[in-house]
Amino acid sequence: MGKIGWTELLVILIIVLIIFGGRRLPEIGSGLGQAIRNFRSSFKGPEGSDESSQKAGEQTKKSEQ
Repeated sequence: MGKIGWTELLVILIIVLIIFGGRRLPEIGSGLGQAIRNFRSSFKGPEGSDESSQKAGEQTKKSEQ
């Protein structure tokens, strides 16, 4: 129990096709992909912000001494 085989995935795919139809699947897929990208980027933050904040912290420590 807990492992999903290819037959189970096929059954799930058929059920999804019946429920949503073939036309809406690309919309659902792109929306899901965009949600995953946004979720990942929220953990990473803006590119390079970690390095710039570390450098700024080091510069303030040096100026305080």
